[in-house]
This record gives sequence, structure tokens and C-alpha cells, in this order.
Amino acid sequence: MEYSTLAAEAGKRGAYWTEAVCSAYFPLTMQFKAEDTFNGRLKNWELGITSLSHLESDAVHYSRRQNHLVEEMENSLLITIPEWNEVSFLQSNRDARCVPGHFLIERGDAPYEFSYGSANSLWVLKVPNSALRARVGSPDRFAALCFNAQQGVGAYFADKIRATGRRLDEMTPPVREVVGQQLIDLLCLTIQDDPRIMASGMTSVRAAHLFRAEQFIRQNLAKGSMQPQEVADACGISLRYLQRLFTDSGRSIYEWIREQRLLMCDEELRRNRSPQSIAEIAYRWGFSDHSQFSKNYRHYFGRSPTQARSDYRERLRS
Repeated sequence: MEYSTLAAEAGKRGAYWTEAVCSAYFPLTMQFKAEDTFNGRLKNWELGITSLSHLESDAVHYSRRQNHLVEEMENSLLITIPEWNEVSFLQSNRDARCVPGHFLIERGDAPYEFSYGSANSLWVLKVPNSALRARVGSPDRFAALCFNAQQGVGAYFADKIRATGRRLDEMTPPVREVVGQQLIDLLCLTIQDDPRIMASGMTSVRAAHLFRAEQFIRQNLAKGSMQPQEVADACGISLRYLQRLFTDSGRSIYEWIREQRLLMCDEELRRNRSPQSIAEIAYRWGFSDHSQFSKNYRHYFGRSPTQARSDYRERLRS
């Protein structure tokens, strides 16, 4: 989809821009310096479970408020790369200033304030929370943080975003879906490569052990049965210490492993062109009993796997 305020009726540019941005991301309230003369253009591409957009606009203030969250069916993250000027972001008592050469991660499931005081160009990747939670843990760890996009994997991720945007119009929907998965993988690598992500209110040593255990579990989920002792041995720590790490973080290791399996199954269900049946997806990610998987999935996501797949596919068609 492509939008430009040049197509708006006289005196209705602010309303036009609000509708365009809310359509691309989620409900927001906007404030403009000069609403009637505001200039902006936005282009958005669907990439399977994610989407990529590029927008250029005059200064604007975006607010994500509590009332916007009431009817949201799916929680998402926005990864924003400013090109021309600094952006300001405030969420959950975290105040961030993101300058060109960096990128920012915003949670869509909590109120926030986002603004830029001068004309700006932004690349924005919209990703389901669950896609990142399945790979790098809770968004609480990395939301409202700025990441370096000038070197290493962060720079590669930002470069890939820009290069992808220039070529998407030449790609078919199946190719775009694959590209979307690649962008998510690169984003996760960038997050994992940042030493701040391990800091979670515990000592650096304990945080490092927990992070390493979580990574081992994620990397081995598809290998079938996994016992806590196997995880402890791989991380060079005792079973008792491993269990305490997870209990102190809010759940048992068994609960955490089951959650990761469910998140990976959910991600598979989102893929519009996946040829696998629901039973095959469940088995692939470690559930040997289909009825038990369905029960666990419904308890965690609030609907059956069949309904979830149907909803995801319907959303992609709309």
C-alpha cells in the first residue's frame, strides 16, 4: 500500500495521515505542528507474518494510549530506523533518543509517546511479539532500547532493511514471506549480540547463565525430548542451580520449555504457505500427543490451533 498527503482533500491532511499510519501499524493518536499543510508519504509491504514500511514526513507526535489496546487481537513490536533526524521515545519509564545510525524497538502492547521535531525519514519493521519471544525472550528486556546500526550485525540488519525496501516491488508474495523471516532472524541476532540484553535484575553471572540456558533450549527445541539435566550439563552448571535460575525468573524450567515449544508452533501456524498439518507442526516442536498440544495451545493463546491458523490466513488475505 502507498499513501501520500498530496492525495488528501484540502484541510484533511492530518486525518489522512492518521488513517494511513494506523492502517500500517496499529491505532495511534497524532499531533501536528500544522495539520492542514502537513506533508507525508508512506509505503507499506506485507512480508508474511511481518511487514516493512518506509515513511517520510514533517514533524509529528504519535501517542499509543491505553484505550488503543483494548481491542487489539495481536501484540506487535515496531523496529524503527531513523534516517534524517533524531526521534524521541518514552515507554514504561524508559526515555530513549534514537539518532540516525541506530534503531529503536517499540512495544505495541503498552502505551508510549513517539515524536520527531523535524522532517524525518523512517524505516519501520513490524514484527509479532511472539516471533521474537520464541527466539530472544520477553520484549521487556529490549523494548525502548537503541541498538547500534553502524557496525557488526546491527549494521548488516539495517543495511538489509534498506536494500530489501528497494527490491520488494519486484518480488512475489511467497518470496516476500521468506525475506520477512530472514529479517526477523537478523533482528534476533542483533538483539542476542547486545550485552545489555542479559541484564535482567539479577547479577551479571546469574543473568549470563540464564541467558546461555535459554539459548541452548531454543536451539534444541526441534530435537525432541529435552531434560533439564541435559541443559545443565551443556551450560556447565548443576541441575539445582539451573532450576533455581528459572524459578527465580518466574517459572519452572519445564514451564519455560513448554512455552518456547508453543511459541514456535504458533510461528509455524502464521506461515501462510506452510504445507505442514497442525499435527506435524506440533510433533516437529516436541509435542508427541496432539490432543495435549491442542489443550496447551488453547490455554496459552486463548483459542485452538485450528482457529489460530484460520485467523492468521484470513488476516493475510485482507
